[in-house]
Order: sequence, then C-alpha cells, then structure tokens
Amino acid sequence: MAEQLLLGIDTGGTYTDAVLYSETHGVVARAKALTTRHDLSVGISGAVEAVLEQAKAAVSAIGLVSLSTTLATNALVEGQGGRAGLVMIGFGPDDLKRDGLADALGNDPVLFLPGGHNVHGNETPLDMTALDEALPTLSQTVSSFAVAGYFAVRNPAHEQRVRDRIREVSHLPVTCSHELSSKLGGPRRALTTLLNARLVSMIDRLIGACEDYLTRRGIHVPMMVVRGDGALISAAEARLRPIETILSGPAASLVGARHLTGLDNAVVSDIGGTTTDVAVLDGGRPKLDAEGAVVGGYRTMVEAVAMRTFGLGGDSEVRINDRGLKAKIDLGPRRFLPLSLASALHPDAILPVLERQIRTPHVGRHDGRFAVRTGVPERLASGLQPQEQALYDKIGAAPLPLDGLLVTTLQKATLDRLVARGLVHLCGITPSDAMHVLGGQGQWDAAAARLGLELAARTKDGTGRPIAESPDVLARLIVDRLTRQSADVILSACLADDGVGTLDPANSISIDRALHRVPGIVTFRVALDRPLVGLGASAPVYYPDIAEMLGAESSIPADAGVANAVGAVVGQVRAIVTVFVTMPEDGVFIVNGAGDSVRLIDEAAAFSLAKERAVTAALHSARTNGADEPVVTLSEEIDAPEVEGSRKLVEARFTATASGRPRIADEA
Repeated sequence: MAEQLLLGIDTGGTYTDAVLYSETHGVVARAKALTTRHDLSVGISGAVEAVLEQAKAAVSAIGLVSLSTTLATNALVEGQGGRAGLVMIGFGPDDLKRDGLADALGNDPVLFLPGGHNVHGNETPLDMTALDEALPTLSQTVSSFAVAGYFAVRNPAHEQRVRDRIREVSHLPVTCSHELSSKLGGPRRALTTLLNARLVSMIDRLIGACEDYLTRRGIHVPMMVVRGDGALISAAEARLRPIETILSGPAASLVGARHLTGLDNAVVSDIGGTTTDVAVLDGGRPKLDAEGAVVGGYRTMVEAVAMRTFGLGGDSEVRINDRGLKAKIDLGPRRFLPLSLASALHPDAILPVLERQIRTPHVGRHDGRFAVRTGVPERLASGLQPQEQALYDKIGAAPLPLDGLLVTTLQKATLDRLVARGLVHLCGITPSDAMHVLGGQGQWDAAAARLGLELAARTKDGTGRPIAESPDVLARLIVDRLTRQSADVILSACLADDGVGTLDPANSISIDRALHRVPGIVTFRVALDRPLVGLGASAPVYYPDIAEMLGAESSIPADAGVANAVGAVVGQVRAIVTVFVTMPEDGVFIVNGAGDSVRLIDEAAAFSLAKERAVTAALHSARTNGADEPVVTLSEEIDAPEVEGSRKLVEARFTATASGRPRIADEA
C-alpha cells in the first residue's frame, strides 16, 4: 500500500507555503505562492498545486491537511481586526481600567449587565434589559460579539444565556470567556475574549478558503490547525476559538525547527514579512509562557510558546527621521506592501508614478507611497465614519499614489485608521526592496525598488544634504538597520528569558559597543550560549550577518523557508482540562468545571468526581480535536493549609492532559 502523504500549509502575511511530508522520507516537495488577501484560496491553491506538481503526487495520496498561520498574530501586532461588541456581566466601568482592557477596546462598544456569579458558582440575578434595547442597532455596526461574565469559569450559565440571545437576534459570531480559559482574572479573560471576537471573521475566512479549495480538488481528509502552544486542533474548533491560533505560525516554526535541525538547545528566530518571532528551545521542547501569550502589547490568557513577537520583517515600513543633523532609519512595526511586489502585481499603477515623482525637482512628502484596498469582504467595512467612508470609496483594487489621494493633513490620520481596520494596505519602500536593489532578492520588480529608494535617498537631513548619495547606499543602510534591530530583538527575548528583561539592548551603550566590536581599554563582548536557528524565506539572506553580530553559530536548515508548514504536519493534538473543588463551608464541597456544578458532603468523593470529569473531558476534547488514540496524564494541586490545628481546603485543581497524533484518512 502506498504511503499516505501529509499536506502542511502555512499562510503568512506575504507568502503561503505548502509542503508534502512523508513520515518515512521527510519533506517530499515544497512551494510558495503569494498570500492573496482578497481571496485566500488563490494563494493556497497556488502553493498546493505547485507541490503536487513537484512531487508528481495524486490528491488521493493525501491523508491529512494541517494549517498554520500568522494572520491572527499579524492582525494583533498591527492593531487590526473586525469591530467587536463587548458584553460584561457583573462587571463595572472601573474594570475596563485593568489589564489594558480599555486600551484594547478602543472605540468598540461595551455593554454592562447586572449578573454574574461568586467563586463557588452561586449567581447574582441576570438582567438582559439593556442588551435587548441595544441589540437591534448594535448588531448593524459590529462583526462579532465577546461576552465575559463575573466568575464565569465557575458557572458559565449567564454567559450562555447572553450568547444565545445575541445569536438569536443578530446571527453574528459570539465568543464566551469560559470557552477560552479556566483561569481566574475577569478583565484579562474579557480582553482575551474581545481579541478572539475580532479575529473570528479573519480565521473563518482562512479556514473556509482552505476547505473550499480542498473540496474543489476532491481532498476529503481531516483538517487540523496549529495552536499557539504547537499542538494541533481540528479546523472546526479553531473557528470557534481563533485566539488560540495567535502564535500558531511561530509555534509551528519551533516544532519545524526542532524537526529540521535536530537541535535540542537553540535560539530560534523566524523572520516573516511582518514580524520576527523569537523563542528558546531547551532540552528539545519549546518553553511555554505560563502567564499567557503577549501579542501586540497585550497579555492574553492563551497558553502558547514563550515566544516574543516583534513588528520587524522583510516588509516592514522604512521610517526615516530627518529632523536631526544625521538622518535616522527605523523599521516597523507596520507592514507595507513592498514597491517591488506592488509593481509586480500592478506594473501600470506604480512605475509611471515613480518616474513622474523622480522628474520633479523638489521632494514630496508622500513620494513613493501608495494606498490599495486589501480586498476583504465589504461587510467588514461596516461602522466607518463619514470621512473614513469617503476616503475608502476613493481607494480601489489598484494602488493610488498618496500625493494625489491625500488633499489635507487630516486625511492622513483617516487613512491610518483604514489601515488599522485591515481595509487598506500602504505601499512603500521596505527591506525587501533594499534587497532587490542589492541583488539579495529578485523575485519581484527590482526597477520599482530602485526608483523608490532613489526617491527616498533625496530626503534631506538637518544639514540640508540628501540622506544617501545613491539607492545602493540607502539599501545598505536599511539592511544594516534590519541586522541591528534583529540582533536587538533576539537579545531582548533572550535577556527576558534569563530574567534580565529590564535591560533594553536598543538603548544600552554597553551592548552597542559589544555588538559593533568597538575597541577600547575596556572591551565589551556579547554572545549566545547556543546556536541561532534562522527561519523564514529571507533567513539565508539576513541571518548569517545577524548570527555573526551576536557571536553565535548560525544554523539555517535547508527547508528554513517552509519550517512552519513542516511543523504543521509533525505536531500532536493536545487537550488540557482543569476541574476545581472548593469548600464554601465546613463539610460542603463544590465541584466546578467540565459540566454543571455539583455539591457533595464528602471530600474524597468530590476529588474522585473531579479527577474522573477532568480525564473524561480531556479525552473527549482530544478526540473532538482529531486525535487518533490519545493518552492521558493527570496532575493535581491541593491548596489546604492548617488553620488553628485543622486542615482547611481552599481549592483543589485536577488537570488532565490528553495527547496523540491526528487521525489520518484511510486510503480508499
């Protein structure tokens, strides 16, 4: 019988990668296609068709499809996502001030309802009057809802009632906080739920696009998605809990890095178009962040690899600060559509404009910059202000130069809001363009890259001189800046891991002297104690210099550009369920979690029920998530101090972890 092949797909901000993987022979074929935001299935089909052709494989040979993505991470880093309505049950406005919730909420609407529960699961009556009054109007201005109830992890009944009412009236996606985390800490759970709601439409589109393509090609096999901790979940579960896919791509790249290099101890840095993700491999396993993943400055309650994500990539915005005597270049955190790529996609819209701008004797504020719609469905543009709508209507599917689009200074802020909503891309020079000028990359339009850098090089510094004498000089400055910023973010992540997170490499004279090998009576040195694994399509271009700067051995595996897609297919399904036992009064034990609350009068019986519930629920969840033959382990934490000579149970936690390889379709 022919061996079943596993298809791994990774959809990033710039590229969609695909690999065909054999459990006996490793990577059989690999391919890339541009990620197509307007219709993700186009990029997916381009990459998959290319690997099938390369391997000369029939679709019937595929037994499993697994997907990883950086779309959710990128959206949070860039402050993007759909507009969501937040419903808080039993909380007050002051709770918004905690854990960055008010900042994350921004201008999205919030409703406060009386209700909620206490630590033992007893309720305060729920009043949905305000919800019923607001829903008809509110549902027209948001694309999803988030519901967070006071102590909902102990009793989710109020969240479920509110969810059912919202669905009945609005027919929009609703996320409840108890579905995402069993940890206490209402405002942070509400923050996690809000971010999840914003991501629902994006991940739904991605999974839907993938499923549509697979159906068209007659590939009817289980489909998995990589979670932020590197484990796999079924596509259906990922649709409900897209927040769990934040750091999906980076987690998959860590699993892939370990698999491709065989290294047990390494610093892994994955450079994409939008972000650089840095994590540490210790003893062959990625470290997990016990406190919850931090993405875009927000600490969530999502268990994920202890990965630091920075807004720095090959497609980062090049920001030129010309106010000082010597101009300064900084990169990111926003992603731009590189001019070389925009011109390859729309040659008539880019080159003639750049040539016109080059011919003008004076430097224009918006030279070399364009705006183009991302192509997301129209319904995601709901709730725009009149001035935003007017500007959005002017922008089309082909890039428009900003010098013709923006008439007033205020319109620049309006455009930035459309970019933040994920409705519009800005096009401009990026490190990818600099690499096209220097010959390190050549897949897009090098002529557009050169013209863009020539325009930018004319910018004058505080002395009145151009910031660079040629496009090549500016390109080298940009690439050198990427090398240094990459070294800074890798050091920053490693120092945080060492418990020295307060030291900022970007602002340390000592580290600057060490990185640049400045001679002196006192010589500073800095080095990593393990190899630096560089991943990403552009890793071979950038990472040898970055490793040299950091005094580290450089390891760039042959399949560095598709490590995420490899990680997507070699991972395991894992499900974790925690059940709690508390004692509200002497001799009474409440079991909460994995079902309705149960009141018992015997501690041993309560503990036994809690263990049984946790194991049963974890095995069920692992099988629901696509595990074939999951095995389960159980751990317990019992907090029961002696108080005045007698034992007092505060809380007992029983955690079951079920894991196994995903089911693979039987050969017909």
